[in-house]
Amino acid sequence: MTEPALPRAVLWDMDGTLVDTEPYWIDTEFEIARRHGGTWSREHALNLVGNDLIESGRYIREHMGIEPSAEQIVEELLDGVVARVEVEVPWRPGAREILEQLSAARTPCALVTMSYQRFVAPILAQLPPETFRVMVTGDIVEFGKPHPEPYLTAAAALGVEPGDCMAVEDSNTGARSAESAGCLVLVVENHVPVLATERRVFADTLVGADLGQIWADFHR
Repeated sequence: MTEPALPRAVLWDMDGTLVDTEPYWIDTEFEIARRHGGTWSREHALNLVGNDLIESGRYIREHMGIEPSAEQIVEELLDGVVARVEVEVPWRPGAREILEQLSAARTPCALVTMSYQRFVAPILAQLPPETFRVMVTGDIVEFGKPHPEPYLTAAAALGVEPGDCMAVEDSNTGARSAESAGCLVLVVENHVPVLATERRVFADTLVGADLGQIWADFHR
């Protein structure tokens, strides 16, 4: 029997999907609250999962009740999280193995993240060159997730139709972005529950996940 055909391209979220950096973000948020005399909660932190960074900065400024601008808050967030990633990259189970399989199959991948380039760089440094043919980061798009622009930008840069792509996500915000762009969304929940819709398929883990079979089953 032949292996099920893979999608034309796979578009990957990063935080919570490829790497479990959400705890790094949350720890840094609490540090910012202490530094500036603000108040914060885990509930507020989880509301930010998958969000555009500037929108997160605005939310933090309002709900922490602190003085720095949204832009300053984003820079402090990035400082804290980048410092942690440079010590250890917490890969999600199965993620690197699937990236290797896709590379071997010559299936192009794009990274679609609302994090900024300076956070992405130390993570990509641990992967083989050309793992991602395209990188769409939060500092190069006008509208971040849940707007479809990030995924539309990635598909266009790869020269494929969004409907021929599978996106891999862990949050409602990211899934909405990919789905509204026209992608099939493979959801692997992590820190927050994700709603079920017609163009979302769910897996408990990336370990052993067969993207070709998932793609074929959805298009039957």
